[in-house]
Order: sequence, then structure tokens, then C-alpha cells
Amino acid sequence: MAQIRIARRVLTECITAMAFPILLLSIAVVPVSAPVVAEADRWRARWCGVDTMPLKPSDHSWSRWVVLRLRSRSMWRTDLPVLVTAVLLSVLSLLVAFFGFIGAVVLVFSPVFWLFGIAAQVGPFTPESVGETLLAMPAGIALGAVTITVLTGISFLRDLLLRAFSGIRDPDLLAKLEELRTSRASLTAAFEFERQRIERDLHDGAQQELVAVAMRLGMLEAAATAAPADQDRIVRLAREAQTHAERALERLRDTVRDIHPRELSDLGLIAAVRELAARSPLRVELTSAGDDTQLSSPTATAVYFTVSEALTNISKHAGVGVARVDLRCAPTEVDVRVRDDGVGGARIDSGSGLAGLRERMRSVGGNLEVLSPPGGGTQVVASAPSQPPW
Repeated sequence: MAQIRIARRVLTECITAMAFPILLLSIAVVPVSAPVVAEADRWRARWCGVDTMPLKPSDHSWSRWVVLRLRSRSMWRTDLPVLVTAVLLSVLSLLVAFFGFIGAVVLVFSPVFWLFGIAAQVGPFTPESVGETLLAMPAGIALGAVTITVLTGISFLRDLLLRAFSGIRDPDLLAKLEELRTSRASLTAAFEFERQRIERDLHDGAQQELVAVAMRLGMLEAAATAAPADQDRIVRLAREAQTHAERALERLRDTVRDIHPRELSDLGLIAAVRELAARSPLRVELTSAGDDTQLSSPTATAVYFTVSEALTNISKHAGVGVARVDLRCAPTEVDVRVRDDGVGGARIDSGSGLAGLRERMRSVGGNLEVLSPPGGGTQVVASAPSQPPW
């Protein structure tokens, strides 16, 4: 295994030596070339057995990824130094590989050259007899071994510098990585909570009503086949079955609406929030402004469910019957604020569902905050760009 890795290192150094003209030309198109060369160097390091993480997502094209990479400050701190290092070390690899391997070949085949009347010269050494050409053969083997060792050392130096540049700690990048880990865990928990809610709603709502319908229909069939038929009982059972069927249908509609409201897709965010306020058991004072036609579907959905969850929490925990919703839609962003004058003391991580909504807002490039001093009411404030950054 060690021999294979050494062979790979020598091979990659020979390839980078031959690619030196391309690397030299790439300087003319900096900074576009820097991410490409740096990602290629990370691939080289992985092929040589070094644990490096690729930065290009597998589902991104090179052009799209380079554009996104150019917007990152870490490109200047990591990719550009890797490009400069690649150019300088490629020059060194080119000189070592060219003179080392050619010199080794000439020395090893010196007796053959002597037979054809050629005194092959390597540096200051020029054979003057057959004996000297024979002595040159082990010297050529030694020169080849030294060349391989030097190229391997250059490869290790590349790895060392790559890790050094990649190891520069960008506080913003580290904070985003930690936020990503937290968001992924929170979203997983939120999706599991939502799945359980849907299952519970179907079990306790529509399923129970449909069971009642089936029972009434069975009783209706038995009453209809009885002799003499009890017309009053048949009518009563039919009406009960119809009532349960209507309840089941209504509960199914409520469950589907909680998954994704039809009004949001057909009429837009403002109209969907108005419908939500009209269905709420609270008296909702809604203020809306702007044009919601520029909102993307993910952003509108995130804002809608933020309002829905906030109103649900007010009706359950705030101890008041009034809520205020301020919705502002601009061409580039949307802001919403849900307020009440209740008991306060709400926390975003208390299991109220707001933690999952915050992660949903973050997934579209926005954020959600809860301001809830004890006894001072609660404000849920959310904002997001009209179009997600992805």
C-alpha cells in the first residue's frame, strides 16, 4: 500500500510538472481559476491518501460552483494561496523530474550509448572508457531513486501547505457550519413532530368518523332488511352516517390544509393569511401591505406556517382573545410580526413548534425571533428574502 501511494505521488508530480504551462496561463484568469485548481489539488491529495474534504457539491456544475465560490471570502484565504503554491511547486517538480529522470536514464544506458560511439554527458560527468560507463549505471539508478524521493517530498510539501491554508479558521465559516449542524438536527426533529401530528390527526379525526360511518351503514343495512322495515330508524341511521361522513371530510380538509393550504397556492400569501385569521378562534387584527406576487413558494409557505403556529400558540398559552398580525411584502423581502398581550414567557426551544419554524425560515435565507418577557406579551418576528439564496 505504501509503495502504491508513493507511485501515485510521483505520478501526480509528473502530471503537475507537465501541466505547468496550463497553471501558468491560469494566473491570467485569476480569480476564476483559483477554485478550480484548488479543488483539483484537493482531489490529488485524496487520491494520494490524504483525508481532505471536497468543497464542490456533487449536484453543482463547475460553472455554478465557481460563481458561488467567488462570493465567498474563504476563496481568497484558501484557493488563491493553493493556486500560487501549485504554480511554484510545479516549476520545482518540472526541473527535478526533467533533469533527474533524464539524467538517470542516460547514466543507466551509458554502455549502450558507448557502443554507438556516443559519450553521453550528464552534468560534469563524461565517460571516457567502457569501465566508466559501467560505473555510471548504479549512479543512474541512485539518481532515479533520489529523484523519486525528492518528488515524493514535494508531494508531501503540497499536502502540508494545502492543510495549512485549509486550516485557517474563518469564524464566519465555522459559525455557519455549526448553525448548519444545529439546523439539520432541528429540522429532523420538526419533520418527525409533523409526521406524528398528521398521523394523530388522521387517527383521532377522520379515521374515527369513518369508523362511525361504517358502523351506521352496517346498522342501516340490518334495519333495511328487517321485516317489517323500520322507516324512522332507517332515516335516522342514514342521517347519522351522512353527518359522520361530512365530519370526516371536514377533518381531512383540515389536515390537508395544515400540510399545505390551497389558498396559499391559488391566491397568494396575503389572502391565505386573511383566511387563516378568519378561521382562528382569536380576534385577529390583521394589517397587510405590499405585493406578494414576487414571493417564491418556499418563502410564502415558511411565513404562512409561522403565522399559523404563532396564532395557535396564542390561543393555547397566552390567555387572551386578541392577536395582531403585521405583514409587509416588498419586492426583495417579506416581514411578519405576530403580537399578543398575554402572559409572555414563551421560549423558542420550549417545544412549541417555533424551533422547527425558525429552521424553516433559515432554510429560505430568513430568520425568526421570539420576544416574550414574562408578563409582557409575546412577539414573533420573522423575515426572509423573496427568493431563497439557493
